[in-house]
Amino acid sequence: MSLFKARDWWSTVLGEKEEFDQGCLCLADVDNSGNGQGDGAQAEDLLLEVHLRDPVLQVQVGKFVSGTEMLHLAVLHSRKLCVYSVSGTLGNVEHGNQYQIKLMYEHNLQRTACNMTYGTFGGVKGRDLICIQSMDGMLMVFEQESYAFGRFLPGSLLPGPLAYSSRTDSFITVSSCRQVESYKYQVLAFATDADKRQETEQQKLGSGKRLVVDWTLNIGEQALDICIVSFNQSASSIFVLGERNFFCLKDNGQIRFMKKLDCSPSSFLPYCSVSEGTINTLIGNHNKMLHVYQDVTLKWATQLPHVPVAVRVGCLHDLKGVIVTLSDDGHLQCSYLGTDPSLFQAPKVESRELNYDELDKELKELQKLIKDVNKLQGVWPMTEKEDDLKVSALVSSNFDSVSQAPDAEVGADLVPSVTVKVTLQNRVALQKAKLSVYVQPPLELTCDQFTFDFMAPEMTKTVAFSVYLKGSYTPPELEGNAVVSYSRPTDRNPDGIPRVIQCKFRLPLKLICLPGQPSKTASHKLTIDTNKSPVSLLSLFPGFANQSEDDQVNVMGFRFFGGSRVTLLASKTSQRYRIQSEQFEDLWLITNELIIRLKEYFEKQGIKDFSCSFSGSMPLQEYFELIDHHFELRINGEKLEELLSERAVQFRAIQRRLLTRFKDKTPAPLQHLDTLLDGTYKQVIALADAVEENQDNLFQAFIRLRSASHLVILLVGLWQKLSADQVAILEAAFLPLQQDAQELGWEETVDAAISHLLKTCLSKSSKEQALTLGSRLDVPKDTSRLKKHITLLCDRLAKGGRLCLSADAAAPPTMVMPGGCAPIPESDLEERSVDQESAELFTNHKHLIAETPMPEVPPLQGVAE
Repeated sequence: MSLFKARDWWSTVLGEKEEFDQGCLCLADVDNSGNGQGDGAQAEDLLLEVHLRDPVLQVQVGKFVSGTEMLHLAVLHSRKLCVYSVSGTLGNVEHGNQYQIKLMYEHNLQRTACNMTYGTFGGVKGRDLICIQSMDGMLMVFEQESYAFGRFLPGSLLPGPLAYSSRTDSFITVSSCRQVESYKYQVLAFATDADKRQETEQQKLGSGKRLVVDWTLNIGEQALDICIVSFNQSASSIFVLGERNFFCLKDNGQIRFMKKLDCSPSSFLPYCSVSEGTINTLIGNHNKMLHVYQDVTLKWATQLPHVPVAVRVGCLHDLKGVIVTLSDDGHLQCSYLGTDPSLFQAPKVESRELNYDELDKELKELQKLIKDVNKLQGVWPMTEKEDDLKVSALVSSNFDSVSQAPDAEVGADLVPSVTVKVTLQNRVALQKAKLSVYVQPPLELTCDQFTFDFMAPEMTKTVAFSVYLKGSYTPPELEGNAVVSYSRPTDRNPDGIPRVIQCKFRLPLKLICLPGQPSKTASHKLTIDTNKSPVSLLSLFPGFANQSEDDQVNVMGFRFFGGSRVTLLASKTSQRYRIQSEQFEDLWLITNELIIRLKEYFEKQGIKDFSCSFSGSMPLQEYFELIDHHFELRINGEKLEELLSERAVQFRAIQRRLLTRFKDKTPAPLQHLDTLLDGTYKQVIALADAVEENQDNLFQAFIRLRSASHLVILLVGLWQKLSADQVAILEAAFLPLQQDAQELGWEETVDAAISHLLKTCLSKSSKEQALTLGSRLDVPKDTSRLKKHITLLCDRLAKGGRLCLSADAAAPPTMVMPGGCAPIPESDLEERSVDQESAELFTNHKHLIAETPMPEVPPLQGVAE
């Protein structure tokens, strides 16, 4: 149990289903007993409860009845002000004393009230006057049983907190302009009477005086409460609690100090400090914390069981400094600050000698058991065949009749949407299950979060959502993922064991592209070899046939939303397919879709030995251009943010200089500071726009880089005939991040992963395995090292290296051909020579591949090849 909690001395719950605010709590000797103890009543007694029929806005205790200086209770309703006297009668039975409440007088209000304050307005002695603020900004002053006058505050839109300063005889409020305003009582009293909101003809002609504000201070936020504190005759302080700060002002409106609050405040109370010249302040916040500040220094923080909307400090039953708090739902608590010592003492443990040999034997058995389980089942135990929850996803074969995309057009194209249905079926009763759906941007979902309650077994629930494209570029994947997290209760753990189950679904290609016109020219081309006869493209892509060229069964065009085009050609004489496009990254989706559909086609035919291969040159140069473009945008973003930070510092410095000039009693020339401020402001706005534009470009560049990485992984896998496990290792190395960031970017993460592969499973000697990589992932100076490592990775795979993550595979591979690969350098000098050698080896390898004859690809009809 924490020591820093408010110790509950007495507490109770007020009312049923009622709401309370800061004006609903008042701590005073309301029955005029003189000791504040209620004539010996116990703290747990309910002294008085009266039903007043009308909602109560605020309660105050003061000298409100003429002819006596005894304290009376003032209750503010929305349309009425009532003043009561509370008296007690000594009880002669065990029930204790009896208390009565008597109405002394009441005022019916012509306007809806908001709040009130009281004090010795105008310096009267022996009595308190009441000032009520209406919802439309009118101050109504009551001299006890009689109505004095009413004044409209100039420019008032919404009422704010109201307080009275007896030392300056002023009313303090915070207007809807977010500035503290002070009005002298004498100015209010002699101003023109406010019979109606508009200015009367007499006021326009000069009869009477206008209501003028004494001073104002702009605090830039709305205020929650105002409190006037005067602990000596020489000075008083005005405390204003804002939404994010609290301010201490002098009598003339100058700021003594201010404090920026970490949490959203709910109430506050300044009170006397033990140190001379300082003031303590209690501030409650919405995190159920009560902070004690001495001026701006936090002295104590304590936990409360509720959020306090009102807080007071008083003396109850001779206990000084009792903190009284009230929550919005009626929890009233009297507490004190301090710590309670813990009386618990741990029992002594029986001393016995330990047999270390038996402990070592038991530890080895447990380690062996853990190792065996990990080898057989992986890190986690295998689940049962019949799982607790089954998840399945079904993608609709047709588009939605009405597209769910908010921006239904990209250029001249209408963006479609497709419905996906996810079905959950449970075997046992489960606690709350949460379904989260993920797709690759720029694909978007109409809803990605769902919650289910499976109260009984064998329940089936289905949800539906739509997927659409949002952006003028293509996503790196068409695969979506539905992940369900739930808790399975057990006998030992009623809260349940957290579990996760997922289901993947594939979106149709037509969601992101349309049939297009084939193109005879392209900057980037790829050729995929197969071991089976070519298949008609119309049977592979039935929805993408161009109506004007139905006879061209071996040529097909695709046009992505946004404008880029891809052409697919199938050879009539050889078993090859060519994919070509103007953008390198656009080759990925069509190439991957072609291979998937070819495998599905031959599986339906009952052919199981179908395979694809790639024998062309690896397009590393095109891949490196995308890497350089992405890295250039990262560096540009850092430079723009640095410039923006510098201009922001300059902007604040100019503001301080101007503020000093404006506050100076002897005005001095601005010396073009206003022009400099305006120019700096325009630069800040322009830099902010540039940062935002660069972030958008960086995001698109990262998406294109992911597409190109998928394509390179696919080509390397086909080139070296890698297994699924080896391809997964490449995907983990080249696609480590789902989202790029300035702190941790794609380049340094991929470089660290490839370096690890080069020094472990692809290492040539034990010297490379002993090489220690840096533990920090810093932004590199350039991409040259990363590109050299990618080239070296492909070179070692070409020389026979194989990817594996097991510890036994870290030994130098014996299948590497003589001449092999250069080792990873340990110094910059060694790195230059090794990189030159590896580049030459890989360049020669590319030349050898380029000498392989290209497949005979039929020309497009009517167009020369």
